[in-house]
Amino acid sequence: MSKPSASKVSKTDWKRVDALRDEDIDLSDNPEVTPEMFAKAVVRRGLVVAPPKEQVTLRLDVDVLNWFRSQGKGYQTQINALLRAYMEARRGK
Repeated sequence: MSKPSASKVSKTDWKRVDALRDEDIDLSDNPEVTPEMFAKAVVRRGLVVAPPKEQVTLRLDVDVLNWFRSQGKGYQTQINALLRAYMEARRGK
């Protein structure tokens, strides 16, 4: 019998979680939704589902990668967006 994958083993103390009362749960970072918030809500239909992503190994020049990293969080998404724009521009030719 093989050893179970570590990713499938929960490290959560479920007995402690089950013992919590509603008053014990800190919801300060998740405020209650008010009627005013619902009034300002926007319903979006027909959103295009983003295609799945695949992890790859890609060799980039160090200065190029450092520049993208210096742009902050989401630099990989920026690289993907630029590659997509290039692909779509080339597709039209």
